Amino acid sequence: MSVESAGQGPWPGPEPGPGPGSEPGPLCPEHGQALRWFCCSEQRPVCAACAGLGGRCRGHRIRRAEERAEELRNKIVDQCERLQLQSATITKYVADVLPGKKQRAVSTASAARELVIQRLGLVRNLCESEEQRLLEQVHGEEERAHQSILTQRVHWAEALQKLDTIRTSLVDMLTHLDDLQLIQKEQEIFERTEEAEGILDPKESEKLNFNEKCTRSPLLTQLWATAVLGSLSGTEDVRINKRTVSPFLQLSDDQRTLTFNAKKSKTCADGPERFDHWPNALATTSFQAGLHAWTVNVENSCAYKVGVALGQLPRKGSGSDSRLGYNAFSWVFSRYDQEFRFSHDGQHEPLALLRCPAQLGVLLDLQAQELLFYEPASGTVLHTHHASFPGPLFPVFAVADQTISIVR
Repeated sequence: MSVESAGQGPWPGPEPGPGPGSEPGPLCPEHGQALRWFCCSEQRPVCAACAGLGGRCRGHRIRRAEERAEELRNKIVDQCERLQLQSATITKYVADVLPGKKQRAVSTASAARELVIQRLGLVRNLCESEEQRLLEQVHGEEERAHQSILTQRVHWAEALQKLDTIRTSLVDMLTHLDDLQLIQKEQEIFERTEEAEGILDPKESEKLNFNEKCTRSPLLTQLWATAVLGSLSGTEDVRINKRTVSPFLQLSDDQRTLTFNAKKSKTCADGPERFDHWPNALATTSFQAGLHAWTVNVENSCAYKVGVALGQLPRKGSGSDSRLGYNAFSWVFSRYDQEFRFSHDGQHEPLALLRCPAQLGVLLDLQAQELLFYEPASGTVLHTHHASFPGPLFPVFAVADQTISIVR
């Protein structure tokens, strides 16, 4: 007899005692009767008294324990069949798929290895070829300068000898000739004097100098900049000096982001280091030797300047003295709308860029006296500038639209 719920079907009656030879099962701790029923609400076996009208499970859904057990047996059988199918699938995967995956991985890795070796081999060959070409060019330039200097030595040695001969002749005339003889030698004296005047004084000539431009190679610059980017990884920890920030700029708490404000801040205290008109700011540290690089996120701005400046860059007034790129104290890459240029001392060199860089990298090599701007995403060199920087250089920034940020 099965009882599914209270009020439906007969209620469980008193349980009969165990039959001859049967072993008593667990008993209800409350009523001492056999646990032959199952309460679906409490998910536990109960006795007939528990399931009866006065029991604790009155009104619950009640089933015979043997039915519940049979249901669980069927579930176990179904689960075992699923596990068997799952085991078969895994066995087949291990036997049929993984060997093929392994073989393809080995084959792909081998091809990738060969591709890396091949490409780096081409780069290595190209570097060796460029090295040989540039070294030969340097050697040729050295030989040319050396020969020019030797030629000059010979020329001036001959000039000295000629001058000495003329001087000796004139002194001899002055010493040994009487008045009449001296008058008779007037034409000769004139010719000797004219010959001496034809020997000009030495003048500075670029032909006698070694031309350092012979080592400038677009390929070498590109490879060198890429190598520097790879070796310096995080680049310099450049932060902005809050004491220099223009009142038209807002500096972030981490001293890396500058935001332009059209209205001049009234809470910004003035000081000798602060730019009071142009939206400029200097970094906290300067560089006077070695190789340095930093990157600036400029994707949100269409009006900015990034570069380097001397510490003596004027800070006050609206004149060109404190305007980046318009004086002898600053070297900057600038953008205004879709126009890009490099500026120094009022000289502006337009730059034809194919796209607006999202990030702008600055590479400063003070040993080579070279300033380089590049696009980190593509490794493209945007502009290089060679100069004899007269002192320590500070990273410098200006922004007149939105924000720019120094990348960590």
